[in-house]
Amino acid sequence: MEKDVNTIRRVDALRQMEIREDQFGKRVLFSIQFYTKEGEVVSMSHAYTCGLRQDMKSNRIRGIQQCDANGNKIGHVVAVSIDNIRMFNQKQVVI
Repeated sequence: MEKDVNTIRRVDALRQMEIREDQFGKRVLFSIQFYTKEGEVVSMSHAYTCGLRQDMKSNRIRGIQQCDANGNKIGHVVAVSIDNIRMFNQKQVVI
């Protein structure tokens, strides 16, 4: 079975999201696209993972903070259901 280079498994995307800093101590940024509860598509070209005040694993959510290219915060932390992640680093998320 061939691996499609334009897709990423959800478990692999979640593993990459857990990496907070690189070996030089710099925050790891990624791009993400997801659906809201209302069905709207939200795109963030630069974002990073941050904590939430609830159990993220059992609730199947992750905290995402949008930022600029330098890592400066934009807006507020958004709780994203892992089932609603559509794209991660320009790759389609598949189960």
